[in-house]
Formats: sequence, C-alpha cells, structure tokens
Amino acid sequence: VQLQASGGGLVQAGGSLRLLCAASGSIFSINVMGWYRQTPGEERELVATITNGGRKKYSDSVKGRFTISRDNAKNTVYLQMNALKPEDTAVYYCNADQVTYYDVTRLVTESNYWGQGTQVTVSS
Repeated sequence: VQLQASGGGLVQAGGSLRLLCAASGSIFSINVMGWYRQTPGEERELVATITNGGRKKYSDSVKGRFTISRDNAKNTVYLQMNALKPEDTAVYYCNADQVTYYDVTRLVTESNYWGQGTQVTVSS
C-alpha cells in the first residue's frame, strides 16, 4: 500500500489550496484517512481526519477554514484549505489508518501508512 500526496505550493495569505492523497495497492478498505502537518523542530500535528463513514475531525486551528473529504471508491482523500495563514506553512502528510488489503488469499489489516509529504507555504 502506498500513499501519494500532491497539491502543495506557495500561496499568499487569504488564498486557497487543495491537497489530494491517493492510496494504491490491493486495498479492500481504509477506515480513517487524514492529514497531518509538521514544521521544522516541531512534532507532527493532526490537521483533519475522516472515517469511511464520513465522520470528520478537525484541529481547532483549522476549523471553519479547511474541509476534508474522501472518495472511498478511489481511496482518495482531499483537503480544501481556504483563508490560509502564514502559520499554516508546513509539510503536510497524508495518513491512512486501519487499511485492509488483499494478501494472496486473505485479508490483512495494518495501521498507519504515511504519504511522502507536500510543502505548503503561505506568504504574508
């Protein structure tokens, strides 16, 4: 199972960006998909998560500005980021948790897959 993230870039404060992360492999289902971010010297922090049933969770710092969504058929999660602030600058990582995939003749469930990260830079 691999996660491929894209959509980062440089934007002015107040602008918008949309991140996308696609999971590939012999996937049967993914329970939770989400986005985390990290700045140099800091720990990785949760931005938003969404379950395969559509239940969403946001960090307080992005509530009302960011929207997470997913397409279960495509094993893809999106993050629409509006009203961006300089403090949103970070490397954004997508995450897939409780991934069930086909392993020859059986199903296997594993946790915590990470994408490669995509840089988001918001200028003031």
